[in-house]
Amino acid sequence: MSFKQSKPIDRLYHEVADYDLVIVPDSPLADALNRRLERAHFGPFAITPRRLATRRRETAEDRTAFLKVIDRTELGWKEIAYTVGNVLQCWEYRGTADAILEYEAFDTPATRTVVDIVSSLQTSSRLLADYEIDIGADESVAVVGQSQLTNLERSILPTEYDSVDRFTEDGFELPPFRIFESPAAIVDAVLDTVTRDNADDIGIVLDASSEYSPLIESALETAEIPYYGGPGFMDDRDHRAFVQLLRCTTAGSDTRVRSVKPLLSCLDATVPVEHDEKRLTDVDDPEIEWLREFTEQADALTFEVALNAYEERTGRTLEAFCKELDQLGLLAEPITANGIDRLVFYLETYEVPIDRDNEGVLLADAKSASFVDRPVVFYLGLDENWTHDSPNRPWVDRDEEYERNIDGFQSLLQSGVDRHYLVQDTAGGSPVTPCLYFDELLESEYERFSDLESIRHARTDRPTGDGFDRVPLETAVEPEHVETVSQSSLNTYANSPRDYCFERLVETPDRHYFVEGNRFHDFAEFVVNHPEFVDDARLEEVVDIMIEETRAFHRSIDLETQRTRYRIGLETICEYLEEHALVDTAFLTPSSGWGANFFAEYFDRPVDSPVTERWFEDDELRLKGKIDLVQSSTQLVDFKSGSRNASSQVTKHASIDDPSDKPDFQALCYLTYWRQHQPDERLEFTFFHFLETLDDVVAGNDSLEDCLTTVTYRPVAFDKFVQSETVFDELREDAANACNKTFSKTDYETYLSVFDTHDIPRTRDADEIADSPFGEALLERLIDDVGDYKYVRKGCTQAFRHLCSYRKEGYFVEDLDAFERFVDEQLEELNRYRRGEDRFPVAGRAGEPNYRYVDNRDMLLTDPRSARSASQNSTTTEVEDAEVQR
Repeated sequence: MSFKQSKPIDRLYHEVADYDLVIVPDSPLADALNRRLERAHFGPFAITPRRLATRRRETAEDRTAFLKVIDRTELGWKEIAYTVGNVLQCWEYRGTADAILEYEAFDTPATRTVVDIVSSLQTSSRLLADYEIDIGADESVAVVGQSQLTNLERSILPTEYDSVDRFTEDGFELPPFRIFESPAAIVDAVLDTVTRDNADDIGIVLDASSEYSPLIESALETAEIPYYGGPGFMDDRDHRAFVQLLRCTTAGSDTRVRSVKPLLSCLDATVPVEHDEKRLTDVDDPEIEWLREFTEQADALTFEVALNAYEERTGRTLEAFCKELDQLGLLAEPITANGIDRLVFYLETYEVPIDRDNEGVLLADAKSASFVDRPVVFYLGLDENWTHDSPNRPWVDRDEEYERNIDGFQSLLQSGVDRHYLVQDTAGGSPVTPCLYFDELLESEYERFSDLESIRHARTDRPTGDGFDRVPLETAVEPEHVETVSQSSLNTYANSPRDYCFERLVETPDRHYFVEGNRFHDFAEFVVNHPEFVDDARLEEVVDIMIEETRAFHRSIDLETQRTRYRIGLETICEYLEEHALVDTAFLTPSSGWGANFFAEYFDRPVDSPVTERWFEDDELRLKGKIDLVQSSTQLVDFKSGSRNASSQVTKHASIDDPSDKPDFQALCYLTYWRQHQPDERLEFTFFHFLETLDDVVAGNDSLEDCLTTVTYRPVAFDKFVQSETVFDELREDAANACNKTFSKTDYETYLSVFDTHDIPRTRDADEIADSPFGEALLERLIDDVGDYKYVRKGCTQAFRHLCSYRKEGYFVEDLDAFERFVDEQLEELNRYRRGEDRFPVAGRAGEPNYRYVDNRDMLLTDPRSARSASQNSTTTEVEDAEVQR
């Protein structure tokens, strides 16, 4: 099959102009022919079979039938909707209401009940089945596109009529596809053409369920361009909000504030972002009080009372919604989960008719229309979602249905005088599959739109109004220069500079682990200052306090589990601090601490120990942070409520040469700072994961050592360290068996001689050492000295692993020096972005961000081409500029 040339609407009109009655398959075509009628005509001229039989505009008879059936039976609503759909569909294809009973699988009591009710109703199918076209001897009838009529529609045709084909014998040459980089770019291209003055001349065909639909509607509304054929009944924000209000009444106590934010917006209630993750019932905020009181009295409410309450609160009337509730018989019913589910099912299943302004740009659904009577028509997407899903029912001839759909597709694509096919070639990195009908209509082989005749377009610079107020950078205040950075900010920046930017601009909600972490840290600081004060009774009191502080985040059923968790965490902290009691603090200067301590204020006791919560900000190193605990002059401790990582993982995630997708520079940052105070000392940074042994404590076999991960710093270069006799002794005594055996049969001078001629690679990979000149030389020297034995080769491999373990478990002088340079480089780069010399990129040091660690996911464009195309007129750029100017 090839593309058939569809007759232009004016030519088609001239072919049927002399007929008294013209039957057509769809309403838009009928309206187009009627608008061209040039003579006085009594009665209908061009008309669809259903409109001819009913003498009214076509309505969704499945919804009408559903409303009647639920009023007359006790069947479930889902069963009714399913059965009504089958009965009406079979009627359409077979021509009689009871034809469905001929199929054994569908001959059920429910089907018979529905057939009896539906066949008695004055539906369009019933009227169509009973209708006969009454024509006089001198009257003529033409049928346009007869193959697109169903059996029921053909049943009204008179004995004599003329069939008029919608297509000519000629082929249609498809214009080139216009390829854009994103849906937003396609919408911008459309808006370059559409204005308020020419809106009535424009038609836009799209998949109503695609992302193009809300994008084009939003763009038209923003540009104040009228349109119709767009939002439906449930696109009304008050209708959606009222359904959400009903849901709140049965959702239980675990409803989170974030889940009702759209409802709160409609109620003109503004709730701080910090409460988003909290349970609605536990948030003490006057903006939420009305909603909380409403949900508490839900048991005594009916749908009508709830609707009246919503209208009174918002000052807006929902007459259409009230009418639907009345027709559904729900108005006087008490609010129940089952009643709400039935209402939502109805609203999701049927399109409730609404009054529309029939002016402006016409938005047509690609799966519903086969003709658009506008001079200029834009076709958006044209992807596989444009393909119709043929009903999988025994009464449907799939081949005939396919032919009907493909004819409609060909006709639709030839609507208008100027036609523009706007498509994407890829989406999310994958090719976009064109509509499957093209396989049948086009002779060339293809997989994507760019394989066909096409033209690529860059995104246009479309004016979008005044937008945000801007101040030119040259006249604005000087951008603030970032002098120091914390380890957490450096981690975020390394993962995604764009996320770092938004982190400084956007409020984030409180989360249970933030609150819990702060309370655990406050408790640890309090215990260091008052170890004798914290007894068993005090511990239980602290647990009660933490439960109250975090109650808003947890379900009631989880509180006992959290109580156990908190108790074990607090006890583990006490155990650690008791075993590692501080003796000497003379090496420390007094510290003012960091902020207020919750438990110090609660128990009215001071916290003034210099070893806890030590804030630092070093302008020379350009680092800042807070040390949880200075265990000794050479050991720092950080309290962690999360899961424990091995020291090798800690150093891996802090790698500068091989960036990790889980950047974590905390140990490296704090050791670099503490080196300033203890320059020639071996230092340790210990992560104390006080909840790591939670399961073990419950089982009674916990060990405090399982909570600790320690990273070391040795004040010597790595290549000097591994040449030391200490390392050689470890290779002889503390390494793996073959290594110990091999090195015990050689001497230190033999080992050291290899370093005189070869440099050991600076790597964490044992294989790299083995394959290096150093590794080959060491193996050769050991074979010469010990012998060419299998255990010698194996022992040498184990030695390489042992040498690498030093770099996996700690740092050396060159590592901290490199980190200092790294911090300088990152801050210089960051300040360049802040000055507006370039945009904050989405990608981090390891490439695409690790989205598990991104806090502002919805603000990061994942498609780099979309990111580039959005740069000209995007909120993202506006917000970044605001940060730069600040």
